[in-house]
Amino acid sequence: MTNDASKAGSSILAAMHTAQTIAWGPILFQAARVMRDRGLLAALRKGAPQGMTIEEVAEVTHTSQYGVTVLLEAGLAARLVEKEGDRYRGTRAGFLLERDEMARVNMNFVHDVCYRAAAHLDTAIEQGRATGLPELGNWPTVYEGLQDLPEPAKTSWFAFDHFYSDDSFPLILERVLRSAPARIMDVGGNTGKFALQVLARDPQVAVTVVDLPVQIAKCKANVEKAGWAKRAAYHPCSVLSLDTEFPADHDVIWMSQFLCCFSEPEVVHILSTAKRAMKPTTRLMIMDNLWDCQKNEVASLCLQATSLYFTTVANGNSRMYDRATLARCIERAGLRLVDEVHEIGWGHSILECAR
Repeated sequence: MTNDASKAGSSILAAMHTAQTIAWGPILFQAARVMRDRGLLAALRKGAPQGMTIEEVAEVTHTSQYGVTVLLEAGLAARLVEKEGDRYRGTRAGFLLERDEMARVNMNFVHDVCYRAAAHLDTAIEQGRATGLPELGNWPTVYEGLQDLPEPAKTSWFAFDHFYSDDSFPLILERVLRSAPARIMDVGGNTGKFALQVLARDPQVAVTVVDLPVQIAKCKANVEKAGWAKRAAYHPCSVLSLDTEFPADHDVIWMSQFLCCFSEPEVVHILSTAKRAMKPTTRLMIMDNLWDCQKNEVASLCLQATSLYFTTVANGNSRMYDRATLARCIERAGLRLVDEVHEIGWGHSILECAR
């Protein structure tokens, strides 16, 4: 076989492996999750450098030898473990799946929130609504039901949401506060994570939180518990209502991981509503994860896959946007994109707009 023919054969085999990994992906995912949760990956990580036998893993994890056998062989297929003789060792991927916080948060979110709903992807695309959401509860969108999600879905949803925002907030507070704003409006404030950090950072600033009534209630409780009630105000509303108006006279309007929760026409509507509330000097700051502005393909993969959650679970019509799409929505709303910064924390971008 010539060298070119050998490369072609290798390329075809690699493509076949990728195709079959996808075909068996759902069941390999569950095997990997069970290996993590039953302690097989941890046992291999802590075991002897030469690896462990099936019998040794079974004893340490209190799992039957049969169970260990099928899980470790699935781990070979998923390249989470490697085998030499009768001994198994964890690979770097296996180590990351067990120890890396992002991998843990993502796996829990996929299993607890998205897994059953994903079976409805085709009908969600056909109907343009989140037909997988009834697997979790009966709400028009997931946002009305966040505080009533069943466990462990509720814990996994908030862990996912906060993981990708909490670490970024301290990195951007100086940028948000650089103009010494007296009043900041947090649109889509959720449980108050951003509002709490702003109120703690600057004793002169006041924050108005805009969100659905059920989210406002949780946010208000968190702010009052922290002792910042006197500098906080609330505006419960549905941002999609045609008659909704945002409160005026704010120096900064902040939207974090918010616009990805809406379709493109809805994004334009929300930005147009924000524009009507803006003074000539108001800064509108959008922080979101743009899949084409990431440091590497791993981050892009996570964001592109997250779009399917929005399709099947959240609302059926939104996604993780690319920069060009959001820039187009900003322009259609009659706003100007005046500054932008990328690669903040876990891959956030800030798009700053003015009237």
